[in-house]
Amino acid sequence: MMVWIKLITSALIIAFVTELARRFPLYGGIIAALPLISLLSIFWLTVQGETVNQIQTFTIGVIIGLPATIVMLLAVYIMLKNSFPFIVALLVGVISWGLCLGIQKIIFDIFTPRNLL
Repeated sequence: MMVWIKLITSALIIAFVTELARRFPLYGGIIAALPLISLLSIFWLTVQGETVNQIQTFTIGVIIGLPATIVMLLAVYIMLKNSFPFIVALLVGVISWGLCLGIQKIIFDIFTPRNLL
C-alpha cells in the first residue's frame, strides 16, 4: 500500500512541477532544483513538445534555485543538529529558502542585463 502512495505522490509532484514549468518555466525551474525532478521535468517537457527556449528558461530557473536550496538544506541541518523539532527545522528552512530567493532576485535585477532571459 505504501509503495502505491509513494508512486502516486511522486507522480503528482512531477506532474505539478511539469505543469508549472510549462506555464512559468523560470519558476518551475526554481522549484525543481532537485536533480531528479529537474531531469524528469526536462524529459517530460521535451516529450510534451515544449520549445527549446522554454526548456532553456526552465534550466536557468533550476540554476537560479540551487543557492536557495543549499541555504534551505543548511538551515534544516543546523536546526536539527541543535535539537530543534523537525517541523521547526523545516519551517526555518523554507523561510530561509524564500528569503534567499528574494535576495537573489534583488541582486539579479541589479546586475543582470534585461535581455538575458
